Parts: sequence; structure tokens; C-alpha cells
Amino acid sequence: MSDGVVIIPTYNEIENIEAILRAVFALSTHFDVLVVDDNSPDGTANTVKQLQGEFTGRLHLEVRAGKSGLGTAYVHGFKWAIAREYEYIFEMDADFSHNPKDIERLYKACCNGADMAIGSRYSTGVNVVNWPLSRVLLSYYASVYVKIITGMQIHDATAGFICYKRKVLESINLNKIKFVGYAFQIEMKYRAFAKGFVQVEVPIIFTDRTKGESKMSNAIIKEAILGVIALRIKKMLNKL
Repeated sequence: MSDGVVIIPTYNEIENIEAILRAVFALSTHFDVLVVDDNSPDGTANTVKQLQGEFTGRLHLEVRAGKSGLGTAYVHGFKWAIAREYEYIFEMDADFSHNPKDIERLYKACCNGADMAIGSRYSTGVNVVNWPLSRVLLSYYASVYVKIITGMQIHDATAGFICYKRKVLESINLNKIKFVGYAFQIEMKYRAFAKGFVQVEVPIIFTDRTKGESKMSNAIIKEAILGVIALRIKKMLNKL
């Protein structure tokens, strides 16, 4: 068993799942993978099951009853990984917006002292490919907004490409995680920040998906905007 596991949540990722798994398993550093699938009607889970025979002991699958949101998928995966005592636990999208080769860079950052390594689109300018300007501005200024409200000095607060040391996730009451979209990513960083863990940003190039459909929605954006204020209030009241 590897000391690191990459958690990949999926919903209708049949066009990407085999390629992303093969890319992770082709890395020179060995990582296990957990796919958390929300009962994708396109057969994503079936493809994973077929590949498990090829990647015995390294590829794991959890199928949930239905589509319940990104945040709950990651919490499910975190609990699974903690129970199996992985030391390094990763979040990564299935659609190649995160380059699998960068997993090793996040891993190295945590091996070299970071408690949480964040694949950052904005720590060295704006490194986003194939997004319309409106979405780039929304994402960039969302992180500026988070900085102002929370005091975190993170350039990419909504980033979803992360390596956690197990102790970070063990210290957070995962049953209290409330949010599911962008706000989930902010909440996890803020809870780790509030506990004094060392957070390091690793510059990456983010490339928007070329296959499959985006899961972004107005509801997710609204949750993030209002959720940040709620998190700050909770911390002020010592209820975080």
C-alpha cells in the first residue's frame, strides 16, 4: 500500500476516467486512488470496476446512492482514507483540469514541511487555460474576497487540487463540514488555517476540461459568497 491516496470524485466522467487513472498510475511515485462515484448513469463506476483487475490493490471504488455534491464526496473519501491510515491524502478533479504530474509536486511540498499543499492558479499571476474571461475574474476575485473576509493569505482559496497530511484531516470534525461546492474548498482551508497548520501554495497551470460537462452552477457561487461570511462569524464566536 502506498502512503498516499488520490481521491477523485466522479459524476458522469466516462469520457475522462480511464485516462486520468492511467495517468496517475503512470507516475514514478506510487499512489493509490479512490474514486467516489455518485452512481453516474453513464457507467463511470463500471469502467473503474473493470480497471480494478489491472490495478489490483491500488484502485479503490466507493459508489454512493446518488448525486450529493462535491463536498460530501470528499468527506466520504477523507474518512475512508483516514481509516486506512494513509499519510498523504489528495483531492483532484477527474477531468484533467489538474495535471496528474503535479501530484508529485504537492506530495514533495508536504514531505518538505507543509501540512497542506495547494495547487494554486493565482500564486504567480493567473495560470488558467480555456476559461472565458468572466469566469477567470469571478474565480480570481472570489479568492481576493476570501482573503479580505478571513485573513487567510492564500491566493487561490477555491482551489480543489490539494495534498493534506492525515493529521490535518484528523484534527477537523468532518461531520461539521457544511458546504458542498466552492465553499467546501474554502471551508477546509479556513478550518486548517484556524488550527495553525502550515499551508503552502504550489503554482500550477489549470486547464479547463475538454470532455464532459462542468458541474458549476449559480447555486454553488452563491454558497461560496455567503458561506465565507458564515465561516468568519463562526470563528469569531468560537464555533468553528
